[in-house]
Amino acid sequence: MFEIIPAIDLKEGRCVRLAQGQMDRETLYYEDPLDAARMWASRQAPRIHVVDLDGAVTGSPKNLPAIERIVQTVDLPVQVGGGIRTQEDIIRYLEIGVDRLILGTLACQDPDYVQRLAETYPRKILLGLDAKEGYVAIKGWQDVTQARAVDLIKSYPDIPVAGIVYTDIQRDGMLVGPNVPATEEVCRVSPFPVIASGGVTSREDLIALAGLTGLGLAGAIVGKALYSGRLHYREAVEAVRSTEKNL
Repeated sequence: MFEIIPAIDLKEGRCVRLAQGQMDRETLYYEDPLDAARMWASRQAPRIHVVDLDGAVTGSPKNLPAIERIVQTVDLPVQVGGGIRTQEDIIRYLEIGVDRLILGTLACQDPDYVQRLAETYPRKILLGLDAKEGYVAIKGWQDVTQARAVDLIKSYPDIPVAGIVYTDIQRDGMLVGPNVPATEEVCRVSPFPVIASGGVTSREDLIALAGLTGLGLAGAIVGKALYSGRLHYREAVEAVRSTEKNL
């Protein structure tokens, strides 16, 4: 089943959205991110995608108290990314009840370590691949590497990760539609389920992505389109379900 996963991006304890990951281009949506989490729970989202934006830049968790409140209050699985660089970080999050952890910088810089973590915490790790023009960006998208996302995926052995979160940085928060061809390319090379992120704006975008479920696309993360009212959650779910029936 293709999941539509709402995002909560945390900056200084507040729910915001950035444009192309730039920390100085934020839009504030909720002073208290718990209000956003409750909203998504009321709309029966399958899970919530939480990003610690401050942690992604600094390299260590910075919004743990806000994330703990969300996990302990809302009865939904929560996946978290941003600044998770050590096993100690993973243990802290799992202890407070986080369902899955997204490793981005580590996935690029130290695949062997990520493999060991995946084997220690099976199905709890998601590989976070954030790409700009096909090349992986790390450290809160501040550094663009020379590693192509598809090549990095190919380098990983068959390990017990929960999947891959693939984000097109240039489209993230821009309301310009997802990069469907790049997402399809990732799906074709990935031995793991893929979750798309970046640019989803309309029901038509989600329908196009849902057409890739046969290639292993498991869902899409949606943020700004939902918060701005460009996309209504229940209508989006219904559109995708109708598409799945015809696949």
